[in-house]
Amino acid sequence: MNADSRSAPLDEDQVGLVVEVFRMLADHTRVQVLWALVDRELSVNDLAGQVAKPAPSVSQHLAKLRMARLVRTRRAGTTIYYSLENEHVRQLVVDAVHNAEHAGPGVPAHHRGEPVRELRDKAASE
Repeated sequence: MNADSRSAPLDEDQVGLVVEVFRMLADHTRVQVLWALVDRELSVNDLAGQVAKPAPSVSQHLAKLRMARLVRTRRAGTTIYYSLENEHVRQLVVDAVHNAEHAGPGVPAHHRGEPVRELRDKAASE
């Protein structure tokens, strides 16, 4: 993609899809779910434990994220595993978290070279 195509106005359908992505990111639980999935796949029960929410609630959020094409599923026997849909979603989540780190005091963790998994696990333990 060159610089000229980025400055061209977006078509209304595309703008609608972008707005829907941001709408999905405008929820605390959904952001926590996406962050938990940044570098791994998890089942609903594992995700519920990671985000400290009931499994039925997490399942409802996952359904919305799936409809917005931000997560995908994989079935193994009777268990369904969730992961981020693609690298663009991963990068969007990581960039949002890194941007938020700049609002805090000190040097952001991502500038200190901490891997995403360590950042995520540290946030989950706090």
